[in-house]
Amino acid sequence: MPPQTVAIIGAGVYGLTAALALQARGYAVSIFDPGPLPHPGAASTDISKVLRLDYGPDEAYSAWMEQAFEGWRAWNAAWPEPLFHTTGVLYPSRTPLQAGDYEWESYQVLLRRGHRPERLDGAAIAARFPAWAAAGFVDGYFNPLGGYAESGRVMRQLLGQAEAAGVRVVTGQAVARLHERGSRAAGVVLADGQVFVADHVVAAAGAWTPYLLPWLAGALRSTGMPVFHLRPARPALFQAERFPVFGADITVTGYYGFPLSREGVVKIAHHGPGRPLHPDDPARGVTADEVAHLRGFLRAYLPELAEAPLIFTRQCFYSDTGDGHLWIAPDPARPGLVVAAGDSGHAFKFAPVLGAVIADALEGRPHPLHPLFRWRPEVRGGGPQEASRQRA
Repeated sequence: MPPQTVAIIGAGVYGLTAALALQARGYAVSIFDPGPLPHPGAASTDISKVLRLDYGPDEAYSAWMEQAFEGWRAWNAAWPEPLFHTTGVLYPSRTPLQAGDYEWESYQVLLRRGHRPERLDGAAIAARFPAWAAAGFVDGYFNPLGGYAESGRVMRQLLGQAEAAGVRVVTGQAVARLHERGSRAAGVVLADGQVFVADHVVAAAGAWTPYLLPWLAGALRSTGMPVFHLRPARPALFQAERFPVFGADITVTGYYGFPLSREGVVKIAHHGPGRPLHPDDPARGVTADEVAHLRGFLRAYLPELAEAPLIFTRQCFYSDTGDGHLWIAPDPARPGLVVAAGDSGHAFKFAPVLGAVIADALEGRPHPLHPLFRWRPEVRGGGPQEASRQRA
């Protein structure tokens, strides 16, 4: 009997990890993506993504990330070179930590789970991490378990593994719509009209999902977040041991960033409400106002970068849900369709454990996180957000 077939729409982190998991379970998997790969507009690309345990009071994510870290370490051991870098993560605060703050709640969850974050006052932050303005922060902590992954390189590695495992990758044009038989999803239709029939469809189109599946337009929203690459005049200040991954009072400022990359740049980005933006909009570039806002943050807190040349900018497109949780669930009105989207800016870090959750949803197997990621079109914008971006 031939294997069941799966058509996956999108070769981002959801699509590739789902493809690897499903191919390993015996399905014949095809991925459809307009390319090039990694797709330059996908949230999963660029040079780096934060890997963190720190989720405010959301302990379910911290526990899931502990499993993901095991996977990242296994990937590092198996790959030609390590792409996950343990720099630790610094969370400085401009005010003393108190109950209810993202930093305080994260710190308490870490302690409760047996980790050893280091509490730091303003003097310790300035002495240990000299790029930061001495008067900028008065409290915070450093979590040595965390860092970043070289996201674009990770995606190329996963793409190679998928192809080596027998996954068919079809690029060159976008998926126009689902191919349906009655109410059942039965494959995909490409922009040129070609039809690819499949037993199952996984829609993993990231920020394009609410446009591909318009019945989800109210529940999933495409938002743009500005990303900046800067070239420092004194790169030694920004080596990982002196400048780890950070979230700078992130629920208030929205800014997070990374140490000096192998490309010789410091990446800083904004993790906040963002602005509604179609990922194919001609006006999708970073705006002058967004650059000015970044420069104000740098002058106040990272003066060494205040006049650093901007060598690259982009919008990172989130697929936002109303409550900030991921969306991995079968469509109850369209048998055969699973939607794996709603990254809300924090899915990539779970890459080693993400595919199994999607595969379980397709097979109808229970998973502890499925209730959190359930089908929930009634949850619209304006509700609680992922803890690190509640107020930014």
